[in-house]
Amino acid sequence: MAHFEIKDLTFSYPAAGEKKALDQVNITIEHGQYVTVCGQSGSGKTTLLKQLKSVLAPHGKKSGEILFEGTRLEEVNLRTQSSKIGYVMQNPDSQIVTDKVWHELAFGLESLGMDQKTMRLRVAEMASYFGIQDWFHRNVTELSGGQKQLLNLASIMAMQPSVLILDEPTSQLDPIAAADFLNTIRKINRELRTTIIITEHRLEDIFYASDKVIVMEEGRVIADEEPGKIGAFLKKENRRMFAAMPSPVQIFYGVNGTGNCPLTVREGGAWLSRYFAGKTPEYTTVEDKITIDPDDVQKPAVLMKEVWFRYEKNGKDVLKGTTIQVPENTLFAIVGGNGTGKSTSLKIICNICKPYRGHVYIHGQRVDKIKGDRLFKQNVALLPQDPLSLFVKKTVREDLEEMCDRNLSEEKVREIAKLCEIEEILEQHPYDLSGGEQQRAALAKILLTEPKILLLDEPTKGLDNFFKIQFGKIMKRLKQQGATIIMVSHDVEFCAKYADLVSMFFDGGIITTNTANRFFAQNSFYTTAANRMSRHVFENAVTNEDVIQLCQKNQ
Repeated sequence: MAHFEIKDLTFSYPAAGEKKALDQVNITIEHGQYVTVCGQSGSGKTTLLKQLKSVLAPHGKKSGEILFEGTRLEEVNLRTQSSKIGYVMQNPDSQIVTDKVWHELAFGLESLGMDQKTMRLRVAEMASYFGIQDWFHRNVTELSGGQKQLLNLASIMAMQPSVLILDEPTSQLDPIAAADFLNTIRKINRELRTTIIITEHRLEDIFYASDKVIVMEEGRVIADEEPGKIGAFLKKENRRMFAAMPSPVQIFYGVNGTGNCPLTVREGGAWLSRYFAGKTPEYTTVEDKITIDPDDVQKPAVLMKEVWFRYEKNGKDVLKGTTIQVPENTLFAIVGGNGTGKSTSLKIICNICKPYRGHVYIHGQRVDKIKGDRLFKQNVALLPQDPLSLFVKKTVREDLEEMCDRNLSEEKVREIAKLCEIEEILEQHPYDLSGGEQQRAALAKILLTEPKILLLDEPTKGLDNFFKIQFGKIMKRLKQQGATIIMVSHDVEFCAKYADLVSMFFDGGIITTNTANRFFAQNSFYTTAANRMSRHVFENAVTNEDVIQLCQKNQ
């Protein structure tokens, strides 16, 4: 008997008119399968996943049916759904409900009415399995993003679900924490035979491990195959989703490779060795995109000088004598682990947080000396990690219009909506949008302020690979218009492709700053799949395009 059978499922949101979020979806998921669901932002992935648990199903017009272990989902009582169907959300903070780690682990079991003896055993087992025992008694507020997401997973697994649904679970995690989290998911699937249904934009760590991959486009399922066949199908059909495939797949088809398509970095490296078997490549380096010396910035657009900061008077220092120099008209990326002080630095630059020692200068002027709203009026703008905090109106259009001069609002909104590809969602409530759509709408609202200094905190979170390309073009255009961009990001692929300079944040300060090619070519974990796959052949190739270009030059 299948775990889930989805038959002719069609769904539309109340405010969407005739547009269908799901359109005649038919899927069968067997017990113990690892299933990856992928597609562009707004393709229906999250809507589909929420339909698989009644309490999360959104309000709207629905037809078709969903069977859970042979029974219509509507007829499966909420207690059974709560215990058997686990759901991990995109934002770890939106799922945590208690103040202590141990209480969060026990909360679901308490809700199910478990006896104390069983609860203690389950909580102890999960704390040990997930390595939580060292922070078992801590406050939830003290945890990093990766720890919170691991806590969410452990809390759900304590109820021993037979199926685990995960919606973009690593979108707010750094690359190392994300890889660890996804490895834990694979371990649960492999050792406990728990059925996994997961959506992810970063496919590198889950694509190869999947039993099957479901590709969605405009609410429809366009492919439902094992991973090895998906890349070939998308390339042959010239589908946009091919741009989201893992680096080994894109590089293989980019140079018209022969044989079996590699799915992992290891397989990709082995294929590349065979590709150059019997010959030594003549060209092994790509030209550095820029020639800025990060240690010799004459007129920085932004300068943080020996900044110290802590959130509480007697708390630990988050920033410890941090110095950052950002050249004018550059895209300056900051990477590093969760909780190292990256987002705090952005808040200090725009004077939301005030350091107790050191100063911040924007174009030579101290930030704390800029009076009133002059700091934010066509000067500095911050896109926060949570885009929902920017929305205060009932529709996206109203939110955008409040940022414009009344006489020009309609024209400016139309222009920015086209640029950020949100024309079709202008009349929708911001809270009804997918994560990627919310991020694009928030970006549009920020760009309407015409900032000279643009601060971006995880701007590519929730964005599909297609809009990332458009987003990269937007960043280039802003630089041409004189803007300077500082971006905190866990998206190393995007940073490698579009950043001019990249800094590593660690222990409250900047460890090193270098050009994107030099920075990522030196690292083992904070680097791209393309670099890990090709570093035994090429010296500084860090993007898919770099590897493809060098392969073609050496033909």
